[in-house]
Amino acid sequence: MLRLFSTASGLVIERAGACLAPVQPLSLDAVFQADDPAALVSAALAGAKGVAAPAGLRAPLQSQEVWAAGVTYFRSRTARMEESKTAGGGSFYDRVYEADRPELFFKATPHRVAAPGTPVRIRADGKWNVPEPELTLAINSAGKIFGYTIGNDMSSRDIEGENPLYLPQAKVYDRCAAIGPCIVIAETLPAASTVIALQIRRAGSVAFAGETTVGQIKRPLPSLAEWLFRENSFPHGCLLMTGTGVVPPDAFTLQHGDEIRITIEPVGTLVNTVQ
Repeated sequence: MLRLFSTASGLVIERAGACLAPVQPLSLDAVFQADDPAALVSAALAGAKGVAAPAGLRAPLQSQEVWAAGVTYFRSRTARMEESKTAGGGSFYDRVYEADRPELFFKATPHRVAAPGTPVRIRADGKWNVPEPELTLAINSAGKIFGYTIGNDMSSRDIEGENPLYLPQAKVYDRCAAIGPCIVIAETLPAASTVIALQIRRAGSVAFAGETTVGQIKRPLPSLAEWLFRENSFPHGCLLMTGTGVVPPDAFTLQHGDEIRITIEPVGTLVNTVQ
């Protein structure tokens, strides 16, 4: 297993606890475009120099689009049905939860993605805003999953609930997502027992905490990537959020200054504040 960090001075590769900087330039685009990203990153370790633990992290993407899958957890299905029942859209979420075809939607271009430690945003015209902690797949340009990271799919539940056709406005805006702190490059995906934990801190106290496991995702992860690449191409590869199983209670909404902490091991913890 390798962990790949993006910094202002270039990529840093962590192997067995040691941080190494490739001697030859290596870009995230090159990694996502490689037929075998793991082999490319491993080759870059030849002659690599030891460096300090990376700081001032950037989001681990370059030209990659971020997409997302919805209603992949039963809890998400229930929440979506509740928030949209007055708009008559509740049954849509029940149907897509049971259907062969998943819900897939565009989430963000790179400039809309917040780096670890930097602010994410809530919409000024949204009154009910939540983070959505998600295991996020790193997929190369050929559609091969080669690793994973943490994603925060910021969402305005009231806007989406008013009308399902407002989904792009509820989901896509400046700093509507955060990715990081690194990409784990591994031959296998996280085990079903892997915990996805969310903690929201407000004024020094925990305002909400919850967790789920990867095994609660209804759909096989490779099938989500396969559906995304049907009739679609990603010359630079892409990142795919796989849905959320942690939904704060209906009375909860984010406030400016909240700190959002999402933990998935061995990726680590993605921390962002709300602007």
